[in-house]
Amino acid sequence: MSYDAIRRPEEVVGYWCETLTAKDWWQGTPELDGRVREQFAATHLALSREVSPEWRASPEARLAAIIVLDQFPRNMYRASPMAFATDWIALREARLALEAGADKLVDYGRRHFFYMPFEHSEDLADQDLCVSLFEAHGDEMYLDYAVRHRDVIAEYGRFPHRNAFLGRVSTHHEEAYLAEPGAGF
Repeated sequence: MSYDAIRRPEEVVGYWCETLTAKDWWQGTPELDGRVREQFAATHLALSREVSPEWRASPEARLAAIIVLDQFPRNMYRASPMAFATDWIALREARLALEAGADKLVDYGRRHFFYMPFEHSEDLADQDLCVSLFEAHGDEMYLDYAVRHRDVIAEYGRFPHRNAFLGRVSTHHEEAYLAEPGAGF
């Protein structure tokens, strides 16, 4: 596979949802991060410039766009500001997908990816929406994470664990939080 090949939506969903496991999604490794970067960096860059109609043509295509813009950068650019650079585009695409009802038209085990951009947002209204979406989704694990993310935003107004990567100065309150075992995501 060429490093500069722009992949199709079905290739994205096939890789992320069929080749990888849930453990891969949440416990990245340098090897996995490298594979995602090698296979999908050109696709991520292309979608950061324009989400063409192909990526909105079906619920699965919309899912693929959100994965590329929200999930892949967290692997490709881990511990870098680039990990969050397309969050706003992923959030826009997630809103459009929800308006189109696309989340309800994909397999239940994939639906949560439509809601993740809201969980990654540093806006409390997006966090509240995320919790509502996960309440309706009915998966207790995802709901727990949504509530925990929302609580951090409600307390700090941002994700303190991103501060070092984004060049933000942590407050004393945030430093105390970050010193706690298991702080951050």
